[in-house]
Amino acid sequence: MIKSEEIRELFLNFFKKRGHTIVNSSSLIPVDDPSVLLTTAGMQQFKKYYTREKDPLKDFGSQRTASIQKCFRTTDIDEVGDERHLTFFEMLGNFSFGPVINDDPLDFGNGGYFKKAAIYWAHEFLTKELGLKIDYTTIFGGEKNVPLDEDSLKIWQEIGINKIEKRGREDNFWGPTGDEGPCGPTTEIYLEGIEVWNLVFNEYYQDKNGNLKKLEFPGVDTGMGFERLMKVLQKTETIFETDLFEPLREILDNFSGEIRRKRIIMDHLRGSVFLIADGLFPSNLERGYILRRILRRLLLHLRFLEINFDVLEKMIKAIIEKYKAFYPELDNFDKIKKVIFDELQVFNETLNKGLREFNKIIKGNESEEALGEKVFYLYTSYGLPVEISKELLREQEINFSQKAEEVFKQLFEKHRLISKKEENG
Repeated sequence: MIKSEEIRELFLNFFKKRGHTIVNSSSLIPVDDPSVLLTTAGMQQFKKYYTREKDPLKDFGSQRTASIQKCFRTTDIDEVGDERHLTFFEMLGNFSFGPVINDDPLDFGNGGYFKKAAIYWAHEFLTKELGLKIDYTTIFGGEKNVPLDEDSLKIWQEIGINKIEKRGREDNFWGPTGDEGPCGPTTEIYLEGIEVWNLVFNEYYQDKNGNLKKLEFPGVDTGMGFERLMKVLQKTETIFETDLFEPLREILDNFSGEIRRKRIIMDHLRGSVFLIADGLFPSNLERGYILRRILRRLLLHLRFLEINFDVLEKMIKAIIEKYKAFYPELDNFDKIKKVIFDELQVFNETLNKGLREFNKIIKGNESEEALGEKVFYLYTSYGLPVEISKELLREQEINFSQKAEEVFKQLFEKHRLISKKEENG
C-alpha cells in the first residue's frame, strides 16, 4: 500500500520537474496577513505575489511554486467526527503568478501559466502518476458579472473528460481568504464521488465591500486535500482509516467507545500539536481561544473513553513521530506536552463541577427558553463553556435550537455589560 510520505514526495517532484520552486509550508499563525486568524489555504502565503506587491522571480527564481501547506479551519468543527470533516488538514498545491508566459503543459520553464497547463498537469498527476480515474469535474457556470468558464470546459473536453457539471458561485468560485484578496472561478476534480482537487483561477481581486475588479495578471492557485486523496488511494471507508491516522488509531483501538469520539480525539489532538508547534498558546482571545476550545473538547471526549494522561502522552509522541520528518518544527515534545497538559489539568476541575451540575439540572424536557437559560447558568456559575454544553446536549440527542441560542446570547450580553460597569466602578 502506497504511504502518505511517498505521495508527498511524488507530488513535489512532479511539479519541481515542471519548473516549480518547492516552498515550505508557512506557519499556521499568519505572519503577514491580519485578515485571518489562522492559515486556512495553501495560497495564503502567496497572496502578495498575485497582486504584484512581491516579485516571485526575485524571491523564488520562478513564477511557479508548489507546496504542501498546513491548514486549520473551524467552520465545520461541529461536523468533525463524521467520515470526512477535519479542523487540521494538509493541502497539496501548485501556483502560478502572472503574467502568463506560456500556457503549454509541455513547457517546463519557470514562466507563468494559466488554465490549460494547470488542468493538464492535474489530470496527468492523478491518472498517470497515481493511476486514478476521474469521475467527473465541475466548472463555474457563470453568475452576475462573472461569465461561464468556457475555457476550462473546452480544455477538459480536449483531454477527454466529458462528464462536466456547471455550478454556481457557492461551489465553483473561491476566495478570498479573509475580508479581501485574490479570488476567481474554479474547476474541481472528483474521485469516487469526493471532491479532491480544486483548481482556482485568480482573475479578480475582491475588496472589503465584496466588489470585484480584474487583476492585472491572472494566476493559478490549486489545492488538493491530502487526507481525501489518501482515502481514495488507500481505498479506506473514511479519511480516518488512512495511514495519516494509523499511529493514533492503533492506540485508540484499545479503548471501547463511539467511533465519533475517537475521530474527534484524533483530529483535535493532531491539530493542537501542530498549532502549539507553531507557537500558539491557549488563551481567551482570538486564535488562542481556538486552541483552548479544541483542547477542551478533546478533554471531554478523553474522559468519556476513560483515557488517562499517560495514554495521552503516548498519542502526542505518536503524532510527532509520524510527521516530524516532513514538519521538523514538531520535534519539540516537551514543550507540546507541557502546553497540552497544563491546559487540560486547569480545565479538568472546571469540567468535573460542570458535568455534575449539568447532569443535575438538564432533564431533556425543557422548553427552548429554559434550555438557553440553563446553559447560561452552567457557564456563569460553573465555568462550563457553551460549546461543551452543546456537545453534551448532542450526546443526549437534545436539540439546542436557534431560539435557545438566542436566549443564551441575550443573557450573555446582559452579563457582559454588567461586568463591564462593575469593572469601571
